[in-house]
Amino acid sequence: MKVKLMTTAAVAATALLAAACGSSTTSAGTSASPPAAVASPSSPAAGSTASAAGKFLGCMVTDTGGIDDRSFNSSSWQGMQQAATAQPGKISVTYLQSSSSSDYAPNISQFITKKCGIIVTVGFLMGTNTQTAAKASPAQKFAIVDYTYSPALKNVDALVFNTAQDGFLGGYLAAGMSKTGKVATFGGLQLPTVTIYMDGYWDGVQYYNSRHHANVQVLGWNEKTQKGVFSGGFTNQGAGQTITQTFISEGADVIFPVAGNVGLGAAKAVSNADAQAGSNKINMEWVDTDGCISAAQYCKYFITSVTKGIQAAVKAAVLGAAGGTFTGGNYVGTLANNGVVLSPYHNFASKVPAALQAELAKIKAQIISGSIKPATKSPA
Repeated sequence: MKVKLMTTAAVAATALLAAACGSSTTSAGTSASPPAAVASPSSPAAGSTASAAGKFLGCMVTDTGGIDDRSFNSSSWQGMQQAATAQPGKISVTYLQSSSSSDYAPNISQFITKKCGIIVTVGFLMGTNTQTAAKASPAQKFAIVDYTYSPALKNVDALVFNTAQDGFLGGYLAAGMSKTGKVATFGGLQLPTVTIYMDGYWDGVQYYNSRHHANVQVLGWNEKTQKGVFSGGFTNQGAGQTITQTFISEGADVIFPVAGNVGLGAAKAVSNADAQAGSNKINMEWVDTDGCISAAQYCKYFITSVTKGIQAAVKAAVLGAAGGTFTGGNYVGTLANNGVVLSPYHNFASKVPAALQAELAKIKAQIISGSIKPATKSPA
């Protein structure tokens, strides 16, 4: 079993990313910044223990994308750190990294033996392992990102996000910003938590076409047929670069990767295309987190980021478990409760036409009211 037990500690305002095997913890005073923003990694402090820093131990098991995926793993870890910072001296947090799916069950079991106050598992692929562990250990509190149970489990906070809603806004925006009449999206794996973004994006483009009598095409996905392009995982940046280069060669000028760390390969392809063209003719939308924070080196290509409030949801789950208010059940993040949002435009604030911004604001209100229902075949 190949696993890494890691945490981060604060040094000035920079969070250090643990890169070596060993154990460490984070407690109050730790930077809330995700490891994705770190310029250089550092080994964890020698000799620290999981119980020394706080009375309540929050534990997290990553998916195979790793703690520094600039996506749902790093966002979840940031939420863990924020919980520790919110309860000085009371909460400490730690994580185990999964190198493959075979690590999920052993990592969860290891944390059960450590008597963690809550075990947070990250990613749709850990749904079955988390359920098995939760049923076998009913006194143990869990949370899982991107998976729900029917019926709900009393000892699991299941945290999911209706990203068809902000994906719809992202698709509408992409169509409005496209100069070639072609935009593109691709996923890491064909999982509901991936394709719900792509469904919303596709549907948003279709809505733009109907409103503007346009014919913007979506490469890489079709909501009606549920067929499209996938990189085969969330770690192979080379695959993301190759897929994106193909989209660019086919005329797409706004790319939306829903593939975690693979999206960095897409950004590299966009950067290369920009260098060849000599101007920002190809741009992107990032996923899960604000890319201008988590992948700042590519910020100038990000029109926006189609995000979900993983940090806030994970933080709330940990604080609830630590504070005695944990109830379990299913949470759904929406535009109405700010569980899903479009990130700020950053470098594109002056480039997105005011009329398009006004349309997006109106559409957001209509989605919240229910007068627009983004199409998706994926459960929220």
